[in-house]
Order: sequence, then structure tokens, then C-alpha cells
Amino acid sequence: MIKTMIHRLLGKVASPAAAGSRPPSNPFGERQDVPLRVHGIDRELLDRRALEVVSTLQDNGYEAYIVGGAVRDLLLGLRPKDFDVATNATPEEVKALFRRAFIIGRRFRIVHVVFGRGREHEVIEVTTFRAFLDNTAASKVSGNEKTNRKALEGVQHAVDANGRVLRDNVWGTLPEDAARRDFSINAMYYDPITEVVVDFHHGIADSQKRQIRMIGEPAARYREDPVRILRAIRFVAKLDRLGFALEPRTAQPLKELQGLLADIPPSRMFDEMLKLLQTGHALASIAQLRKLHLEHGIYPLLDLTVEREHQPLIHQALADTDRRVAEGKPVAPSFLLACILWQDVGELWRLHQDEGQPAHPALQQAIDEAFERRVGDVSGRGRLAADMREIWTMQPRFEKRAGRAPHSLVQQPRFRAGLDFLRLRSHAGEVDAALVQWWETFSQADADAQFDLLQQAKEQTPPGSLKTSRSRKRKPKVATESPAMPTEAGIDIPAPAHEAGDAAALEPDTASPAKKRRRRRKRSADASSGESGTAAPQDAPAADDSSATGTP
Repeated sequence: MIKTMIHRLLGKVASPAAAGSRPPSNPFGERQDVPLRVHGIDRELLDRRALEVVSTLQDNGYEAYIVGGAVRDLLLGLRPKDFDVATNATPEEVKALFRRAFIIGRRFRIVHVVFGRGREHEVIEVTTFRAFLDNTAASKVSGNEKTNRKALEGVQHAVDANGRVLRDNVWGTLPEDAARRDFSINAMYYDPITEVVVDFHHGIADSQKRQIRMIGEPAARYREDPVRILRAIRFVAKLDRLGFALEPRTAQPLKELQGLLADIPPSRMFDEMLKLLQTGHALASIAQLRKLHLEHGIYPLLDLTVEREHQPLIHQALADTDRRVAEGKPVAPSFLLACILWQDVGELWRLHQDEGQPAHPALQQAIDEAFERRVGDVSGRGRLAADMREIWTMQPRFEKRAGRAPHSLVQQPRFRAGLDFLRLRSHAGEVDAALVQWWETFSQADADAQFDLLQQAKEQTPPGSLKTSRSRKRKPKVATESPAMPTEAGIDIPAPAHEAGDAAALEPDTASPAKKRRRRRKRSADASSGESGTAAPQDAPAADDSSATGTP
């Protein structure tokens, strides 16, 4: 500070370039309107719905720009996945201009403008320009937004003891909004109507230098919102392949300030972790965490993922997630988390079975304990937990390829996710790849082909490994020795006729055709009701029926 004062007195104030790309002393920067001939953004990369939102706002007398990461990607020649719009219209004014618009948010209210339904569903996020506030003058609140909600009621600007902003619902101007943003490459505003990029903090220059630089003093900006630590990691992971790196002053405080993330509500940390792992750069994000020495202490579930990333199943799951995102295919957090926590489930499952519990109850208890230990209630124990449970409980069912069980399994809503999970397990060497291929073929086959596959699976099963095969070998002998058994099972027929039916089943050449058909139908029904729904391989009509229905 003393050197700076001396330099000012002597007229030797260093330029930003000479000072190692330090930001200008003016927090609002200097506005630069960059024309098309300089920035070269291709309008073909724009989303028509974002254009519609900007046009509607401007036609009604408001300022409106495409902003943030979309502008950064457009400058790099990439097609943005999401388009955000910034405007001087208030949330209520924005909502009044669109038929399907919803105001959301607590810390800072924003508007979601919704277009289309189903696969065409898209949300354009519209934010009102934010004011540049002096956090030293904000209301001080102990705790956080979850533990002290009453203290935040009706408050527009509040920070916690560490300087983290909890509320800042104050509208501002375009220069103020730019100063409030985190990184210079995310603080540019593009007007698609005039095709001008408005740049206050040398974002275009930083894009050309391939550097990610924090606007303002990095340590202070991380304290305002510690989640910016994760955003820095996410951006450098995404742009690393294009040669981007964190500017040294931006990277320097990361390790020192990572402890501030402990004050972030677990639900928000859970969401930020999913952004790191499910935006198409999971493996690159883990590599950056290790490079920056942040592989431990950010969030327990993220720490576990980094620790297990080298395991074949998890590495394959992360790589597969990156591939699907690159191909524009959907990804589900339940599937990735099921892969990450499968080791916990398997260890607890074996432990409970060793304690004497049956396999199915032991698996259910293992799932409950693994989810409680690693995930907790951050997801509300809703769809996420249900989907993970279905994927896990399907795995032992894939080993059963007899009777009606395969037909029932392929009808499950999450069958495809369970089969994909089984496929990754085969890549990791946990199961035979032939089992995966069998289920892939069975799920796409017609009734006749499914019947042949079931016969093939039975022939490949080692003798004595299936309970159904042993019981069918003993059944004729038991039925002959105990004529009263069919009556106890609910079939009221005389003992001699029952014995004749058994003889017909064993020696079809010595029995009459009529009795043979009658006895075979009753024997098939008896077996299906008393032997866990496993139909006899000899009974072609019964097998055809089960193949056609495919119901439990």
C-alpha cells in the first residue's frame, strides 16, 4: 500500500498490463462496445427462444442482453447449452410479458421463462441488473440462510460472520451488474439485435489470453460466495481443452479459503457437486481438484468420488457420463451416485448376510445404511433415492433367468438403467459380459425368441443349481407316494385318477390322449401356483402364454 501511494505521488501508477493483469482501481471498469467485425459471433449459434426474450423486453422499452457463459461460449465459437438474459426490468415486469414465466429464488429473485414441453422444453433464465453494494454496510446475521431464516425476513442486504452474502435483493444498473459478476469472461453482455458486445472488465482480452480471472480482489470475492471456488474449478475443467488456465492471483486463495465451504447449506453443495460431475467434464474436474490440492475437504461425497475415481466401475461411469453429455444425451444423478456408492452397498450386504440375514432383507438394509451414511437427506429422499434403490435391487435379479422372472424384470420402468449398470459392472470385471448380452437380446426379442433364450439359459445352468429343477425331479415320486397331496393343494380328484395323471406325464405312450391333456393342464396350474411361478419346460402352451404377457 505504501509503495502504491508513493507511485501515485510520483505519477508512476502501473498499468493493469504491467501489474500482472490486476483489475483497474475503478470497480465498475470502463464500458467498451465491441462491434461484430471485432468479436465475430456467429448468429447461427444463437437460440431463437433467447432471441425472443430479448426482443420482447426491448420492444417494451427495457434494456436486455444475453449474458454470462453463453457470451463466453459464443466468442469461442461454441454453441451454448443454456442462455441467460439480463435486463433492467424487475421480476414482476418480466413475468407480465410472458405467458409461462415464474419468479423463483430467495437470495436474489429471478424469472424462468418456459418454452415448449417434453423434449422441446427449455427455460430462459432472466435476471434483473443487480446493485453493487458495500458489504461492510450490510446487516450482519449469525448462522446461515437455513439456520437463521427469521433474521433474514424482510432484509434486502445481509451477510454472515465471514462476509458471505445471504441476501442482496437490490436492483442496479448495467455497470453495477457487471461489477457484481465473478469472472471477467462471464461478465460480458451481448445484444443480438445490434450485435454489439458490451465489455466492462476486459473479458474479450482474457478470452484471447485464455485466462480465467476474478473481477476485483479474489479473496474478498470468494468470501462473498465461497461456491465461486467450485465455479472456478468447473470453468477451468470445461475450458482446459481450449488452453484456459486460472490466472495466478485467482488460483492462489483457493486452498486457503476452501474451509468457507463448510458454511454452505448441504443441499447447495450437493447441487454444485452434481454440476462438477454431470456437465460433461467430470474426469477433467477431478484432475483439476487434484492439481489444485483440493481433493479433500470440500464435500464428503465429492471427496469419496475423487478417492474412488481410479476404480474401474466408477472411472467408467464418469467417462460414460462425459460421453453422453457430449452426445447430447440425458444423464441422471441417481445412476452416477449408484455407481459411486455400489462398493458401500456391496460391503454392507455381505456383512449382513454373514450375520445370518436372508439375501433380500440384507440388501435392503445395506441400501438404507449406505444412503444414510453417504448422502443423508439433502435430496429429500425422493426420486433420487427411489431410483438408486431400484438400480441396486435389480442386480441380483439379473442372475435369475428362469420362469416368469425375466419377463417381470424387463417390464420395470428402470430396467434400462439397471441393465446399463450391469454393463458397467461387466466392464469392471464384476460379472460375465455374456450375461449382459443375454439380457440385451432378451429385452428386444419376441415371445418365441424369449422362450428359446430361457431354454438356452436353463441348459447352461449347472445341474442342481436351481431349486425348480430339483423339485421337478422329485415331484412325480412325491405325488405317487402321497395321493392326498393334490387334494390338500386344492385339486379335489380321486387318488387313482391322480396316479394315472402322473403316469401319463412320465410315460405318455401308455396313457390316453384325453387324460394326458387334462392331467398336464392341472399339473401345470398346480406347479405354477405352488412352485414360485416357474412353468415346466415341457409345457409349450404355458411357456408361450408367459412369454406373450411378460407380466409378474
